[in-house]
Parts: sequence; structure tokens; C-alpha cells
Amino acid sequence: MSNSPEKSEVPINPHTVSVAEVIPGDLVALSPEDVERQRWYVVTHTLPESPETIRMSLRPPLGGVDRDEVLGRERAVTVACHRLDVAAVPRLSSPPLGDVEFRDGDRVSSVRAVDPRAAEVTYVRRWGAWHRDLDVCAEEPVADEDVRGWARDADREGYVVRHHPRPARDAAAGGPRRVVVTGLGAMTPLGVGVDALWRGLLDGRHGIRELDGEEFGELPVRVAGVVPVDPGELLPRAAARRMNRAAQFAVLAAREAWADAGFVDGGTRESGLDPERVGVSLGAILGDASVLVGGDRKLRDKGPRAVSPLTTPMTVPSQAASQVSLDLHITGEARTLTSACASGTEAIGQAIDRIRYGRVDVALAGGAEAVVTPAIMASFASMRALSQAGLEDGRSPSRPFAKDRGGFVNGEGAGVLVLEAEEHALARGARIYCEAAGWGLSADAHHMAAPDPSGSGVALALRRAVRDAGGYVVDVVHVNAHATATVEGDLAEAGALRAVLGNRNLSVPVTALKGHLGHLQGAAGGVEAVATVLTLHHGVVPPTVGCAEVDAEVELDVVTDAPRELPVGGDLALSNSFGFGGHNAVLALRRMG
Repeated sequence: MSNSPEKSEVPINPHTVSVAEVIPGDLVALSPEDVERQRWYVVTHTLPESPETIRMSLRPPLGGVDRDEVLGRERAVTVACHRLDVAAVPRLSSPPLGDVEFRDGDRVSSVRAVDPRAAEVTYVRRWGAWHRDLDVCAEEPVADEDVRGWARDADREGYVVRHHPRPARDAAAGGPRRVVVTGLGAMTPLGVGVDALWRGLLDGRHGIRELDGEEFGELPVRVAGVVPVDPGELLPRAAARRMNRAAQFAVLAAREAWADAGFVDGGTRESGLDPERVGVSLGAILGDASVLVGGDRKLRDKGPRAVSPLTTPMTVPSQAASQVSLDLHITGEARTLTSACASGTEAIGQAIDRIRYGRVDVALAGGAEAVVTPAIMASFASMRALSQAGLEDGRSPSRPFAKDRGGFVNGEGAGVLVLEAEEHALARGARIYCEAAGWGLSADAHHMAAPDPSGSGVALALRRAVRDAGGYVVDVVHVNAHATATVEGDLAEAGALRAVLGNRNLSVPVTALKGHLGHLQGAAGGVEAVATVLTLHHGVVPPTVGCAEVDAEVELDVVTDAPRELPVGGDLALSNSFGFGGHNAVLALRRMG
């Protein structure tokens, strides 16, 4: 096709002549119908066939097979232009594809060669079907037999079809390292550990409870997603006294993830790892707001001598990351990310990059939060952001994507993943859940609390995550939505997903976990990433609890009522997190195999 004449060099100025006046190099149409259909041929040769007829050899102007026509000298034909360079028009035949074994990544190009202004169209094979665009998804894919048919009929119909097998991969090529997930840990309102989380999600249970402490008595909203055990009782007393509640959650989740990844109790040295090649990356908004509030109360009630010297180190949001590094003797780095409710997801994304580019080989990443406190609850209630629904009917008061949703439910907990360079995991024979394939960030720049109703910032983060994973929108097989059950937030996210997924908006299963858990704030991204990893690993999508009737404006395939089998036609799952102030973060995970 590279030898085809430039389309811009072919002027179309139709005028009628007789066959006897046609010379090689003319661009002709043999009938008025051909003119209307833009069906033109370059005359490559003319030869008198008889005193009344002329034989003309014709070739499509963008290349193709020759055809001969014997026409009467006086017959009228249409000439569009003269003196085209016949040598520049390639003689091509579309190869038969009936016996070709197609593979994902192959490309097929097709051009209507009889139209000098036609554009070449390319289809790419992905998940056993051919797509004209892997990201926009505006057209239905076509099957292998359709492509074989194009090639079979191309010469007769005036097309040129080409098959371009996918290039072989160069195993020696350099580049960023592949990152995989090898361990999971969680502390959530559904219980202690990942098993309790996963069972609760699949069973359709929620962990939202009435707050019965007297300090919550005067609040207009007194339900929250709280962890049903005291984390301090699961740790040595001396250690627990030096950690705030969020740090306790983080340490317990990190220990579980560490063991799940096949490492030894105690930490890096006991596991034979170089402590300098291991990192921690955790997200938090406040960590544990109660420590500072309690210190202030003691100051006012009893004076400065009553304030504990641990108040400051136990107040900072970075305490969770620092306590995990202390507990497992991790010296590579201990990072804390604070980007509102997107904190946990951004922390995982940052850890992916730290491993990709060789800064560390292993990282514990996720989020931890403990902000179910009277002041925070009162603030959210004043914003009219909290759900007013109670627990009387047994249904979760947090109702993502539901027609009757009315706000989020505050929550707490921690979710931690062990991320590892693939070659590091393979070398020690680790079990791999999935690939941590990529992530994307964006900012709404719209409002200090409300989401941009257009969803444009969310859509940008979604596209960036897919691109960073080296994938296409057509690869997306599942979305774990942020969906806090606020009216504006759910619709903005749904609109962004529709814009990105295109005509696949009703075929990609979407679930939201805040009906099970409440909104775990900075820990939400960590816990929801754990659930998304399990969805890929087990091939099962949990239902969206609390959503009795999906809002008609959502227009997504929201999984409700019962778990659903994960579709096979794709490999990317997206985990979304969006925070106050317009922080948008999306994690892309790829199933193995």
C-alpha cells in the first residue's frame, strides 16, 4: 500500500468522453452508477480489439488486480482526470486467509481501492474478535469468518485486504519490570482477615452497625462501618499502646499479607530478604483523629502535664506506614500518601512504580484509616453527605448506584497488598494472584468537596490507568466502582465509565462494595483493591449490597442480588477511588494466564 498514489494528488473533475478518446493514465468510471459509487479505475493499457471495439486494461487507483473490458469505441464513459502515473499504481492481490491461524494482536487492513480518496481501515484482533478501535469501542467487533470473507471477496469487490501478523516479542528487550500481587491482608467491618472479607462480600452481608457509645448520642447519624473487634487485643499490649487505631489495623493487615505472600513471621531478615529492597506505601487521610481530640480534651480538662508524650507521633497520618516498617523491619522506604479518599489507591500506584523502576523489589501497599469519631461524623452530617437510612429493615443504609441512595456511611479498616517484581516472585516460587499492571491519576479542578458532574476528570484517570497497563478499553472485564452512594458522585462516575467503555457499558460487570463496608476513607482503595484481586483470582464478581433498584440514569451493568461469574473476554479489572477536592485514582489489575 505504500506505493499507492497520494489521494490528495488525484483530482476528481468528471467529464464524459467516448472510449476511443481514453488513453493510458486516465482515471475512468464505466457507468453513471460507478461515478455515483466512486468506483474508478486507472487505464493501464488500451488495444484495438476490432474496428468497433477497444480492449482496456484497468486497475484500481489505490492498487489491486487488473481487469480487462472490451468496450465499443463510441460508448460514453466518465473521465475524472488524465495522465496519472500508471507505474505508481501497484498491482496487488489480496491473499487468501482461509487457512491462516489468527492470533490476538494480529492486524488486518482494508482499503476500498477503487475510490482514490478512500482511507485505509485497520482492525486489531483482541479476545478472539476484530476491533476497529480498541479504546473507543463505538462499533461492534467482527468475527474471524468475516475477515476471511473480506479477503476472499476483496479482488471482486475492488478492495485490497492485508493481514499483518503480530510481531514476535523480543525476550531480551529491556524496560520497566512487571509487578505482581503475591499477598493480601485486610481488617474490615466484615471481620478480621481476607477470608472474612471475601465470604461477606459473596454472601451479600454488610458490616454497618449502630454506634452505641455515649459520645455519639447527640449525633443526627449514628451508624458506621466499624471493625467488629478491638485491634489492640490482637497485638502485644506494649506495642498496641504505641500505635493509634489506624496503625493497629495496618500492622495486622500487613502481617496477614506478609504471611500470605509466603514470607516468614518476624519480617525481612527472617524471610531472607534485604531490608533495603523492601518498601511500605500506605494511604491515609487523617489516620486516627481520636488521638489529637483526646489530647486536646486532656489539655483543657487537666492541663498540659496530662497530655501524653505519644500524642504527636500517634497523631500523624504517617504512623501506620512507620509502624508497619518497624514491625517487619523494612528499611527501603516507608511512604504515606494523602489524597483524600483516593489515598489508598494512589499509595498502591506509587508502589507499583517504585518496583517497576528498580527502587525496591517488594512493597506492602494499601491504606488504613480510623475516623469513626464524633467530630468527623458530625462534620460529614453537617455536609449532608451521610445516609439518613437506618438498620431497621436489615438492608444496608449505604446504597451505591441505587435509585433511593441518599449518602455514604462512614467506615474504618485497612487493606494491604504485597507487590513484587515478577522475576523476584518467580525466583522464590511464590503464588501470584494477578499482575498490578498500571494506574492513573487526574484532578477535577472543580470544587473543594463536590465531584465534577461531567465526570471528565474521572474518565481521564480511567483512560490513563488502562494505557499505563499497556492495554485497551476492550480489555476491561470488570470495574470495582468507588460509588459512595451519594447522588452526585455515583452519577459522575457512571457517566465517566459510560464515556470510556463506549458501547460496552452494559457488558462490563460493575460492582461497588460500600454497601458491604461503608466508606473506609483513605483505606477504601486498599480494601477494594484486595477485593478486585480476589475477583480476578477466583473469577467471581461480588454483588452490590444495598442496591435494590439501580438508578435508571446509571446505565451500567451493576451486579446485584448474587455473585456473578467473571466474563472471559478480557483481562483488566479497574479499581476506582475518588476523593474530596477532585483527587481521582484508578488501579488496573490484570489476571494471569
